[in-house]
Amino acid sequence: MRGFLLPLFLCTIDIISAIFAGIVSVYLRFDGMPAQYISMLIAQLPAFVVVMIGSLYLYRLYSRIWRYAGSRELLSIVCAVFSGTVAWVLYSMAIGVLLPRSLYIITAFLLIVLVGGSRLFLKIYSDITAGPGKTKEMQRVLIVGAGDAGAMLAREIQQYHTGSRRVIGFVDDDPNKRNKMMFGSKVLGDRFAIKEMVCSFDVSEIIIAMPSIKGREIREIVNICKETECTLKILPGIYEIIEGTATVGQLRPVEVEDLLGRDPVELDVSAVKTYINNKIVLVTGAGGSIGSEICRQVAKMGPRKLLLLGKGENSIYEINGELTTEYPLLKKVPIIADVRDQERIKEIMDYFQPQVVFHAAAHKHVPLMEEQPVEAVRNNVWGTKVLAEAAAAHKVETFVMISTDKAVNPTSVMGCTKRVAEMFVQSMNGSGTTRFVAVRFGNVLGSRGSVIPLFKKQIARGGPVTVTDKEMKRYFMTIPEASSLVLQAGAMAAGGEVFVLDMGEPVKIYDLAKDLITLSGYTPNVDMEIRITGLRPGEKLFEELLSAEDGTETTKHKKIFTARLKKLSKLEVDESIDILLNQKNGEDVVTALAKIVPTYMPNRIKK
Repeated sequence: MRGFLLPLFLCTIDIISAIFAGIVSVYLRFDGMPAQYISMLIAQLPAFVVVMIGSLYLYRLYSRIWRYAGSRELLSIVCAVFSGTVAWVLYSMAIGVLLPRSLYIITAFLLIVLVGGSRLFLKIYSDITAGPGKTKEMQRVLIVGAGDAGAMLAREIQQYHTGSRRVIGFVDDDPNKRNKMMFGSKVLGDRFAIKEMVCSFDVSEIIIAMPSIKGREIREIVNICKETECTLKILPGIYEIIEGTATVGQLRPVEVEDLLGRDPVELDVSAVKTYINNKIVLVTGAGGSIGSEICRQVAKMGPRKLLLLGKGENSIYEINGELTTEYPLLKKVPIIADVRDQERIKEIMDYFQPQVVFHAAAHKHVPLMEEQPVEAVRNNVWGTKVLAEAAAAHKVETFVMISTDKAVNPTSVMGCTKRVAEMFVQSMNGSGTTRFVAVRFGNVLGSRGSVIPLFKKQIARGGPVTVTDKEMKRYFMTIPEASSLVLQAGAMAAGGEVFVLDMGEPVKIYDLAKDLITLSGYTPNVDMEIRITGLRPGEKLFEELLSAEDGTETTKHKKIFTARLKKLSKLEVDESIDILLNQKNGEDVVTALAKIVPTYMPNRIKK
């Protein structure tokens, strides 16, 4: 029944239901059919039917898709019948023929049951007849997690995917939920019984519906599920779920990022908005992994204008196009420029007068910069100096430099140049009204220089997957998390701080490679080799904790700390950097860096 036929059918059913409810209410009230009340009822039935159908129509009960009916539709039925009954009572008062009050109440209750029953029949009929011919292809689904996310997922499957998926049951470690029913499916047991459930119920797909779970627990569940031949999927993580919603359409395969899951960042939006809202914001390296994410998050804070500065035109073109689509009202300016170009930076500062600067432009590849120390210094030190001095001269309010954990006791040219840049930014504080701060964090998942994209390319080529050392460990953080904390640190800045982000627990790169190979459908060192290649120049076996240099102090944000670093004289830093910038070959650059940063140990592996 389509078009106007279904509403016409429902209207006919409702008319019959209204008449039936009225007559039966008399019988139930008086245990019989007194002629006096029957005649009074019959005289009012036409008006009663008209007002009741009108009320059902006003509550849009003839224009709903009843296959997807839920509690809201039930509430609409109750409200519509209640409104219609009130209108009927008013009509009875207007004509001076009031029926016993109990008749109105009984009639209303009966009509709610009859109208609701007719819609429930339609829902059941739609569910039974949905997706004919798909039974053989139907996925038999086991949902891991019998909480709110699992319930939401089961409801979505029942409403939208009845022809392609069927929920067999739930998995949950809470013994109090065992054998309880949820959306018609039972909680069958805990995670350790997954393999048995898969065999017993012929499960073909397992979905992890625990978006806030720790990465370690997901890893344990994934390891159990690997022993089955089921397709494994997961609801998006906390960073990907917008405003707490999750649908079957958002399901995706398990990624390495899920196995490294971390607690969500609680951003103090009001504090961040205070220094960004209605301000002109400049982001350098705006086309890079961190720079582009900072642009996305700044765009949400309502800046007056967002300046996207980068040297590579393609990456700036991409982030500019993305922001145009996502934030059509945002005023933004793509700028192709090199932070080392002093005249160009001055022109940009003169013209746009930015009030907040996020400096994310840098050379970051450790082995590459070992071969190019002069270039590393020019970009990471000179570029920062040019930008910071221009910011001070133009009275920028807040200058935030993006640094790295490799600046702690550096063994690489890249790490050492970032430490020198930190020192210069610190020394700039107090030279004017600008608040200068730096923010350190470790490896960022999914960034262009991250190991994960490299592993994925190697797996796509058929291997081998290369790891420099079996014991190498690194700290990891997601791009949105790192960018959020950078913005938060900017809000907390008094000036002169080097902020340190909580990176959680370090992860073995070898284990990361095994996980990624497994998630790609292969067995490590059986289907695909993991080859140990040895440490590269400038690499550490272990990155030190971000608090290792001089200790840290807590801040009001539980994931941001302040490094207790020695206060630096601007004159001393300027003199050291001038000497560094005058070096023309790699060996002299390394020597000069070692004089500026005493903890720098070139050509030595720190274990």
